[in-house]
Amino acid sequence: MILGIGVDVVDIERFALWHTYSEKKLSRIFSAEEIVYCLSQQNKSAERFAVRFAAREALYKALCSAYPNNKLPFLTLCAHTTIKKVEGRPYVELASIAYIDVDSLVIHLSLSHSRTQATAFVIIEKK
Repeated sequence: MILGIGVDVVDIERFALWHTYSEKKLSRIFSAEEIVYCLSQQNKSAERFAVRFAAREALYKALCSAYPNNKLPFLTLCAHTTIKKVEGRPYVELASIAYIDVDSLVIHLSLSHSRTQATAFVIIEKK
């Protein structure tokens, strides 16, 4: 059963200077593992940060749809989320959040980007 759906599109240009931000500032939104990955190739850092940010926004929208009576601060979600590749596919690693039984959920994530925009789509299902 589908519990929530979220989609987000961001302009990559908005993230053009994020490679110059301090690790402390970046860690408010991204995991240490993601920061290392995004900064590993400066010419790709903007698109990598952008698509991961879009993924968090899409996940946030899907969770708000799935749990409309609960308020989840965006930065709290960011602190509990890592976007990674597993067997070549994007995967959301979501740590426990107070009212969400993450072990009972399946989170589907699709990421894409062009030269100018990054897009993320999330579907949350109950196992």
